[in-house]
Amino acid sequence: MAKSLDQNDVINNIECLICKDTGWVRYPVGVEDESFGKIYPCQHREEEIKSENSKRLQRYSNLGGFENLNFENTKSKGIREDTQSQKLFSEAFLQVQEFTQSPEGWIILSGPSGVGKTHLAALIAHERLKNNLPALFVFIPDLLDHLRSAYAPGAEIEYDSLFQQVKDAPFLVMDDLGAQSTTPWAQEKLFQILNHRFVNKMITVITIGDALEHLEKRIQSRIEDRELSKVLVLGEERLNWINDDVLNLPLFKEMTMDNFSPDRNGSAELSSGQRASLNMAYVLSKKYAQNPEGWMLLMGENGVGKTHLAASIAHYSKEKGKKVLFLVVPDLLDHLRYTFRPDSDVSYDELFEEVKRVEMLVLDDLGAHGTTPWAREKLYQIINYRYVARLPLVVTTNLSLDELERAEPRIASRLADTRNSVPFHIDAPNYGVTLNVRK
Repeated sequence: MAKSLDQNDVINNIECLICKDTGWVRYPVGVEDESFGKIYPCQHREEEIKSENSKRLQRYSNLGGFENLNFENTKSKGIREDTQSQKLFSEAFLQVQEFTQSPEGWIILSGPSGVGKTHLAALIAHERLKNNLPALFVFIPDLLDHLRSAYAPGAEIEYDSLFQQVKDAPFLVMDDLGAQSTTPWAQEKLFQILNHRFVNKMITVITIGDALEHLEKRIQSRIEDRELSKVLVLGEERLNWINDDVLNLPLFKEMTMDNFSPDRNGSAELSSGQRASLNMAYVLSKKYAQNPEGWMLLMGENGVGKTHLAASIAHYSKEKGKKVLFLVVPDLLDHLRYTFRPDSDVSYDELFEEVKRVEMLVLDDLGAHGTTPWAREKLYQIINYRYVARLPLVVTTNLSLDELERAEPRIASRLADTRNSVPFHIDAPNYGVTLNVRK
């Protein structure tokens, strides 16, 4: 009997000329050989297949916002500086590495926003892709939106097809369970997905920003199954901080017009152009604070004074008796997600309407938020409402108008409208977190 052909032998030892430019080869072996009648990719075709497979897995994974993540460039101590959070993250980091090497059952990453849950979940998915293995990453509120839109005529993908794809994904990562709306339909869809994967013991990674006991009971029972799930807690449950006023924090209290030095106390490091830019930003901000009509958009690199000036405007408005909300954009989105919790003392609609309609709104650090469709839509709805209603708005961002146009075109179209907005780019170097108090 002729010796069977190993596929590696085929790729490495057979001349590409045999394929005659088709990319495939068939070998003259006897009928008794297991390779008889079969075709194999030649060497150059094999590379194309690997490349195509890698691209297909990338598209399937839905990890567009996490392209550069890997275990090597991730700090094992996490993002937060407090010792307890670092300890919890380090322990979870090691267990996630073990799970990635030998995935089995479910792994649950639990904790408040900002402790690294999504980061670790995305790392797991990326490690799969690196080894040419499939991984589907879904942000749960977005998934539910996609399922709803799949009912519409002419949808890109039919509901049944999308739902089945998620249920049967060989490796599924579900981010932010608990952030979705708590409608009966949403709860039922999530239970169907999780129950299907529970019954079939399919590998699943879930991040939760809420205490397990706040989840719907049927879902909670699946997640807490000790034979299938390993729960990793990355931080203590966050207390209700919806009504916290950032402007009362010690650093923000000092951010007033009187404490802003346009010339950085005569700093010799500033060029005349930079000194002029800071002075103009100060003049425009003070003028706006005194008569807040339309919008103020402050752009520039970190540390140039955008937040200081925005906080100064907010303080001035509060002193004049206006109702003011100063919100860092990522925190605003966290506030909105928080309202979906059963124990939240304010509903989503109440908070969303308050932000939309407040007399003076300051949005700090636009562009630092996650770029999920849900986040983009909520921000656009807030900004568009204030645009139509002609309500005062101050925005700070590290992005230029061109960058904002590429990232958030609908929002950029509103902020760049000079009939309503004063966009100003501060051209100055970073001067750190130290406040330069004017003498």
